[in-house]
Amino acid sequence: MRCLKASFLFAAILLASVAHAKPFNWNLPPGFPTPKVSTENPPSNEKVTLGRFLFYDTRMSGNLTQSCASCHRQDLAFTDGLPHGVGSTGEIHPRGSMSLANVAYGASLAWANPLLTTLEKQVLLPMFGEHPVELGLAGREDELLDRLRADPRYVRLFADAFPGGADPINLGNLVAALTTFVRTLISGNAPYDRYTQGLDDHAISDSAFLGGRLFFSERLECFHCHGPFAFAVSVTFEGKEFDETSFQNNGLFNIGGTGAYPPDNQGIFSITNIPSDMGSFKAPTLRNIMKTAPYMHDGSLATIDDVIDHYAAGGHNITEGPYAGDGRASPFKSGFVRGFTLSNDERQNLLDFLATLTDDEFLTNPAFGDPFAPGQCAGNCNGDADVTVDEIINAVRIALGEATLADCVGADANGDGDVTIDELLLAVNRALGACPPPPTPTP
Repeated sequence: MRCLKASFLFAAILLASVAHAKPFNWNLPPGFPTPKVSTENPPSNEKVTLGRFLFYDTRMSGNLTQSCASCHRQDLAFTDGLPHGVGSTGEIHPRGSMSLANVAYGASLAWANPLLTTLEKQVLLPMFGEHPVELGLAGREDELLDRLRADPRYVRLFADAFPGGADPINLGNLVAALTTFVRTLISGNAPYDRYTQGLDDHAISDSAFLGGRLFFSERLECFHCHGPFAFAVSVTFEGKEFDETSFQNNGLFNIGGTGAYPPDNQGIFSITNIPSDMGSFKAPTLRNIMKTAPYMHDGSLATIDDVIDHYAAGGHNITEGPYAGDGRASPFKSGFVRGFTLSNDERQNLLDFLATLTDDEFLTNPAFGDPFAPGQCAGNCNGDADVTVDEIINAVRIALGEATLADCVGADANGDGDVTIDELLLAVNRALGACPPPPTPTP
């Protein structure tokens, strides 16, 4: 067995000497355009790897209690299942955490702020915003960077992602890496996609097919705010002539019959001060919609059936309390929210169609998962609970200084930013045996 291990490692060293670096690959689903990215922050595998660690690291909050992933869980399509976000200090937010699925295509990146048009701008808000506090890093930038500089793995990951700088661990590079990872969270392998791409004629049921016809009909009007490919309309991508942004009032409130919304949730009116913008919010993607309850910006609709009821009624009628008013009659309500009737069979058809937008691969893809999770397999590069010859080769190339740690961060078993002979042998042991299965996600 010892000779076998030695032979395996020697062969890997020889093969590593002829391996070449690969260009960045978006791994886009069929029919998806290339995301638009600033020339100042071109994507790279090294940035993605670094950004993934940062996304899941609780050192990214002032009090070390939360990470970005605390409010954006992969199994919930990168939402958190709460009606309102809860910050690291326990502060309750007026709005819920939006899904990050296909956020790379977002022409606007918040429920109600048309000024946030790039991820590089948007990510600063949860990090440093104070009203409300999210990650709680305001005034603690130096403390955050010192935390990262004290970790040898981060020293290596930052240096690999941003070579040539005297001190690559800085705020600009942190933002660049974090946003690069988030842009890779692309969802496009749901049953709906496999059916429409002609890959599987049986990917959706007859009921779901009929539901799709309803969804894309002028009778229900859903597609106007939730159109393909992203099932959202505020989209941008490489080669698009102009960016589309859309904020709509869907009749949730009409306080006192004046069209008013609650004071902490007035939509983009809070930014523009244009009366007709009262109650206008971004229409989020419907991809993975069955995983992202509760619904609406304020989490006021608990189930997808509640959502259908809301649009069927043409708005929400609140009959008592401080926010009483008939949203169906709001002067600012979108013309697409007109109301409709559905038979019981049609309702089920629509529900079955919406279920075809659930992308199980996206919800479980280890490339999007927590790199700090227990049970990681030494030498395993892609998180698939196996170690292959190619992964051993990548590990050897890192050890020889011919590749960056991003090529196989799993080869660095002890997290010290380096790959040693002992770690290579550990990876070989895994290749000759088997990795433990990945941990089951917490429901």
